[in-house]
Amino acid sequence: MSPFFSKRRVSFVSGALLCASLVSACSSLEPAQGVSARNELKPQATATTRSAPKDESTALVAPPSPPPSTPAAKKRGDVAAAPAPMMAEEREASDALAAAEPAMRRAAPAKDAKAATVAMGAPAGVMMPAPPPVQQPMEKGKMQAVDGDKGVAEGGNVFETYKANAFTETAKDNLSTFAADVDTASYSMARRYLQQGQLPPTHAVRVEEFVNYFKYRYTPPDEGAFTVHLEGAPSPFNARRQFLRVGVQGKVVSRSQRKPAHLVFLVDTSGSMASSDKLPLAIESIKVAVKNLNENDTVALVTYAGSTRDVLAPTPATDVKKIHAALDTLVAGGGTAMGSGMETAYKHAVKKAAGGVVSRVVVLTDGDANIGPNLTPKAMLSSIEKYVAEGVTLTTVGFGMGNYHDSLMEQLADKGNGNSFYVDSMKEARKVFETQLTGTLEVIAKDVKFQVEFNPKAVSRYRLMGYENRDIADKDFRDDKVDAGEIGAGHTVTALYEVELTGEAQDVATVRIRAKAPNGTEAKEQAFPLTRANLKPSMEAASNDFRFAVAVAATADILRAAPAAEGWSLATTQKLAEGAVAGDADRTEFVRLIGQARALTTASASGH
Repeated sequence: MSPFFSKRRVSFVSGALLCASLVSACSSLEPAQGVSARNELKPQATATTRSAPKDESTALVAPPSPPPSTPAAKKRGDVAAAPAPMMAEEREASDALAAAEPAMRRAAPAKDAKAATVAMGAPAGVMMPAPPPVQQPMEKGKMQAVDGDKGVAEGGNVFETYKANAFTETAKDNLSTFAADVDTASYSMARRYLQQGQLPPTHAVRVEEFVNYFKYRYTPPDEGAFTVHLEGAPSPFNARRQFLRVGVQGKVVSRSQRKPAHLVFLVDTSGSMASSDKLPLAIESIKVAVKNLNENDTVALVTYAGSTRDVLAPTPATDVKKIHAALDTLVAGGGTAMGSGMETAYKHAVKKAAGGVVSRVVVLTDGDANIGPNLTPKAMLSSIEKYVAEGVTLTTVGFGMGNYHDSLMEQLADKGNGNSFYVDSMKEARKVFETQLTGTLEVIAKDVKFQVEFNPKAVSRYRLMGYENRDIADKDFRDDKVDAGEIGAGHTVTALYEVELTGEAQDVATVRIRAKAPNGTEAKEQAFPLTRANLKPSMEAASNDFRFAVAVAATADILRAAPAAEGWSLATTQKLAEGAVAGDADRTEFVRLIGQARALTTASASGH
């Protein structure tokens, strides 16, 4: 036999022996060895978050398989990094481990501001279903695409993760620039998790949406669009630091003074909306909205499932019987052609768009979008950009759990010059569609930007609490082509900083706000000095609104495991909030929720 064939025979025999040994090892895995196998497979049971490069706006969904096999790795051609699929025995052991681990385990914060979207699995189909454990394996689901790049969601709730703002050295960068935000969806969703006996996923918590969920008693403006309220006080967590608050109060517009509104309700009637906390709650929410409209307002109704359907042509809001009859015909079933539905709704809305009319699309959905030509926020918005430019605004209202796409809802509202809400009960439906209806409808200032210039002689370091997804480059503050947030009638916007003071300089910072009129193209800028006269000597001496806002922001930072909040205590935030309730029902509820979060945290720490 030639040396060549001799070597090939040896190689073949060696390979056969290796395969035989592997088969023998796998087949010998007995149930009694499960503990050892589970320990080895532990990293594979964890759904991880992969950070995207800062120059990418892609949000990727992490499947339950190991991190290197994510779509991001495949896109880069990193084939060698992708491990082989798990065998059946290994997957069973992995699932058993995930189920055994505490549901409230915290994942490490993402390393980039624009990070991966994480899928959270949950059962659906019942009223107020309990949210899933953060790391539960996910049910096979739909394609989810964000900002033009597709990642595969294996079902479950989808959130986009942002790195919490770190402290910035004032001497190196004394400007902090961000857009206004009055969304509240994050708080409503976190409340639902807590009420169902589970801590919210860290990536579901956005500090600014927690803080801005609550009303603050800021004095409204005598003239102009808004007033600014500045205040500061020592931190209850660190004696070397202070909290600073920038509060904005929009002008109040009464129901009788509001412009006529044309609302196009775009309702998701796909099969995923079948549970009682989705489509039925959405229908009742619209009825609440109609009840609070004026005689000059009109309502249209469009639905989307496997196809788009015009259910109700523009109808006077006073024709309640006709509107209710149309709503009562809605049933859930089919796929989710969300992109096609959006374009149809906008075509209806733009027909009424004018300077004297509020024209708004209101989307009611669980955020799932699985069929149709426009699946991503970027694709959807590119198809309706011309309508946005003509003054049509957008409100997204989320419902349900189990396949809720929070990241999609938030991005659509952001790019559609509107607001994002999450409705988990009739109580919240009344708050959004009744109490907040006027502010949601009429925009009093658009492209609202904040820029805080800290005095290096007074502040050594600072960090903005939240607003990571509203960050604006400092150089773009005065670029009126750069999109920013909107403020509605009666809205308040609150932002908090944690700072370290130095020296005796009286001027701590200058707060600048730049905004356009609702139909304007050029922004106007105002400046407000923040001096030591705005700083209280103690937290007890600060206003109720200030103390409560600090309690809310700090609680959110703890829940999302922000590095700067390490060592902070929910007991401290609860005590701070309790002393600032001032008879407000929402604040009283928040105090109870902190108590639930404390109990869950304690249970998690003790392994229960």
